Amino acid sequence: MSIKLNGEFVDLNDEVKTVQQLLAFYQLENRLVIVEHNRDIILKDQYESTTIQNGDEIELVHFVGGG
Repeated sequence: MSIKLNGEFVDLNDEVKTVQQLLAFYQLENRLVIVEHNRDIILKDQYESTTIQNGDEIELVHFVGGG
């Protein structure tokens, strides 16, 4: 499956079917992340039930601390 992730086209393996699985694939599941799926903000309690389809557009914004 091919999606547009943060403006770049990426191919995902067949095991990534939900937003939750996408975050786990990129090791972001334990971070504060804002997810936009096809221009809609997805709440954290919707990550597991929001499926990803071929051609979807997803934006992931996560925060990095520093000093």
